[in-house]
Amino acid sequence: MVKQKVTDVASRIYLAFALILLYLPILILIVSSFNASPRNKAVWGGFSLSGYTKLFGNDMIMQALGTTILLAAGAAFVSTILGTMACIGMLGMRKRTRTWIMGLTNIPMLNADIVTGVALMLLFSRFISLSFWTMLIAHITLIIPYVVLCVQPKVMHLNMSMYEAALDLGASPYYAFWKVVLPELVPGIVAGFMLSFTMSLDDFSVTYFTRHRVFIRCQP
Repeated sequence: MVKQKVTDVASRIYLAFALILLYLPILILIVSSFNASPRNKAVWGGFSLSGYTKLFGNDMIMQALGTTILLAAGAAFVSTILGTMACIGMLGMRKRTRTWIMGLTNIPMLNADIVTGVALMLLFSRFISLSFWTMLIAHITLIIPYVVLCVQPKVMHLNMSMYEAALDLGASPYYAFWKVVLPELVPGIVAGFMLSFTMSLDDFSVTYFTRHRVFIRCQP
């Protein structure tokens, strides 16, 4: 009993330490953004909102922010739908086929972002002009694996007897899916959307290479 309590206390201390390492730098950054010191942000020079005033008063930055949010939200929405459909489709597959497809799905997640960005840039440049839509397709390609990662466990633990019972009681396949299957997947779908939205916001390399043409001049 005493050993169990010691283990619980040690686990909580470890968790608190990990959370401090993760979020303390973000907290310091937030506090520093209100620092009135014009040069040395390590020295507190008083509370000021001048930085945010300049931020929201800059039209170029606000336009970039709007494009970033629109891109992340659109990519997360489409990837959540496609990822959820993929997970449901894999439910009826054999285990070996499902494992093979999961391996293919995880390739964009394992690849370095810059590799994915350059590869997609070369592909898009071959057929179409780089634009907002190429960025959207690139982000969808990048973040679908994160949706699958969140939704797949929920799909694999579905109780299909409830779905079959609904069909036996006269429900159509669409109605049974909407009322029986989908509510069980909602936590995974929401988690997949939030994670994919965050990963899309965080990405820079794929966005840069699929938006701007990059010319590399080789010296002889």
